[in-house]
Amino acid sequence: MDEEGLPCEDVLALLREYLRSDKTFASGKILGSMCTQPHRFASAVYASHLEKNLGDPGLFPGTAQLEREVVHMLGRLHSHPGVVGHIVSGGTEANILALWAARNLALEAGEKERNQVVVQKGGHVSLDKAANMLGLELVRVERNERYQFDTTALEEKISEHTLAVVGVAGTTDLGVIDPVQELSEVVAEHNIYLHVDAAFGGMVTPFMEDLGYDVPKYDFRLSGVCSMTVDPHKMGMAPIPSGGILFRGREYWDAIRTKVPYLGGGEAIYSTITCTRPGASVVATWALFKHMGRRGYRETVRRIMDMTKTFLDGLSDLDWLELVTHPMMNIVGVRPSTRRESDVQKLASLLRQRGWSISSFPTHIRIVFMPHLQEKHVQEFLDDLKSLSHFFGS
Repeated sequence: MDEEGLPCEDVLALLREYLRSDKTFASGKILGSMCTQPHRFASAVYASHLEKNLGDPGLFPGTAQLEREVVHMLGRLHSHPGVVGHIVSGGTEANILALWAARNLALEAGEKERNQVVVQKGGHVSLDKAANMLGLELVRVERNERYQFDTTALEEKISEHTLAVVGVAGTTDLGVIDPVQELSEVVAEHNIYLHVDAAFGGMVTPFMEDLGYDVPKYDFRLSGVCSMTVDPHKMGMAPIPSGGILFRGREYWDAIRTKVPYLGGGEAIYSTITCTRPGASVVATWALFKHMGRRGYRETVRRIMDMTKTFLDGLSDLDWLELVTHPMMNIVGVRPSTRRESDVQKLASLLRQRGWSISSFPTHIRIVFMPHLQEKHVQEFLDDLKSLSHFFGS
């Protein structure tokens, strides 16, 4: 830190220089992110409530009440308004909290041998982090031909050591929804904790169902589901950080709670990893949900699914490209028909040279159609793909 400070104008000039290399959602060139430009109204609300700290609910009881209402709204969206939970830093923290609860419940029941968590190979890296932090073993199983959790492989892996199973609604690489109904039936036979990571899909698929899309059940309609991760700061357009953890009942929440005697008259209880938490995230998310309503989100999802269809229609004219699997939501995986990893990486490199921000995996590139995009951006991307055909022998 310098001894003397600078005038605000000079600091802002320095910031502009540093941030010049950052990508912007407004450019329409970001096609690989599972986040988006926060809604303008939510951003304004967030900026007006920066002092709110959910780590001290005694000082901010109104903000704490808003958090309960946001959790209730997310619960209603997923067929169980009686959920308990929190708005947290993101899907990673939410997944850690879920497995923390599962572990503690097993320990309370005297089941110390339960230390394995089973997930499909496309499960998020946060599950590796959670297992490492909690002293658990993560077991990744094969996927079926649709890149979903292979339930046959699951049944082969279940043993007396199985603590939890994690299904995914919107995998990171392909946006696939696991057959959670089948997972729910399997775990019920063995008294195993079932968590659903719907960090991305949780703010997409309820509105797809409203629009008539055939969406596999994965939420609290299934009796085996104990907890869910749902992130408003992804397709919900809330400001970052606004992740969400939902527990079916208070017994799961209680398993990880810590009482803080010096706050809230000794009544402050934490069931999150962090103590200090930005109340502005909760205030902004509550305001955005009230502003958008189910209809507003439904129309947003209609628009992004229309863009997804535009892309798929355009892709049919590019015989040198193919889908990895037919998309289940607004995440699409494509690859050169050669299927060579070197060609996948060459495609990713050529697109980045043209200014596109996309995600690349060894097997494909991932495109995520988010609310910051417009139809013209999709067409521009298709045009650039057409211009690259000669690099791949077409």
